[in-house]
Amino acid sequence: MPDQTPPPPYIPRPLAPEAPPPGEIRQIQPGLLRARMPLPFAPGHVNIWFLEHDGGWLAVDTAIAGRTTRALWDEVLARPELGGRPLTALLVTHFHPDHIGLTGWLCERFGILPMMTRIEWLMARALWYDSGPDMMAQQIGHYTRSGCPADYLTFVEGRGALYQRSVGELPRSFHALKDGRAVTIGGSAWRVMTGAGHSPDMATLYSAERGVLISADQILPRISPYIGLHPGEPEADPLGDFLASNERFLGLPEDTLVLPSHGEPFRTLHRRLEILAAHHAERLDTLAEACREPLTAYEAAQVLFPRAAGEMGQIGFTVGETLAHLRRLQRQGRLVMDPGEVPRFRAA
Repeated sequence: MPDQTPPPPYIPRPLAPEAPPPGEIRQIQPGLLRARMPLPFAPGHVNIWFLEHDGGWLAVDTAIAGRTTRALWDEVLARPELGGRPLTALLVTHFHPDHIGLTGWLCERFGILPMMTRIEWLMARALWYDSGPDMMAQQIGHYTRSGCPADYLTFVEGRGALYQRSVGELPRSFHALKDGRAVTIGGSAWRVMTGAGHSPDMATLYSAERGVLISADQILPRISPYIGLHPGEPEADPLGDFLASNERFLGLPEDTLVLPSHGEPFRTLHRRLEILAAHHAERLDTLAEACREPLTAYEAAQVLFPRAAGEMGQIGFTVGETLAHLRRLQRQGRLVMDPGEVPRFRAA
């Protein structure tokens, strides 16, 4: 009989110097540097990339706002690897706090404007100002319809709005990035390639000359990015968007050096994309099988995330990602949703 033992999980081998400790810098290529900022939540860090540009440096992303992160930025900016040269540009890949948090502080300090896609910019601005009782009522309604228990609804209400806690005040102007457009950085052309699913219009950067893709959160080496359905766009199909946009990156060479926002640089781009697609296909099959008995979104989350789905701080993520998979199964015609105050999902 053929060997029935499943293969070990595929994890790309890191292809860069040891990760820099907080406040330090490592060179990836000449004129391309890496810093790493700690985060108080998983995955525990975010990578910051620096590219030589216009007599100084273009930074990619900022980490969250806060006293600790500002102090680490001061250390990084004083490092000899930067040669005492200032930031001359800032590119923010997407609106999430660990990427945009210190944008206002850095832009004011260096007299620059952030470069972002328009949708990500507008999402950040909208969330920063949307923190009142109507927003909280929408959140509570979303989790109520998902079948979450009463103690979690109380937890969400007591927690309040989160975005402003990790994102400083944002500049009122920006430079718009567009998919497919070239951006000149340090005299070299980088192509903007947008991804979707984790965020609506995330900017990644590809340089054919360097053989480098700055992949943001779109393509990570060890985990899938969070793909969640949110109350602000209840009819969306974020998992479908994620899988479709990932296929576009198959047009890049397999040996492209991928620089992710979390984790270590790696190559084998196509292989990683295949693994991500297979992972979500397996999750979809698991969920479709479980829904032979009708389940609420919260009950379905227990299937996909049996360890995390009961933790107060994780329920929102597990329900959001489960809803994204349930929606994909609906679009595939494999599930139907029975309407009601708390909808249930069942096999078609």
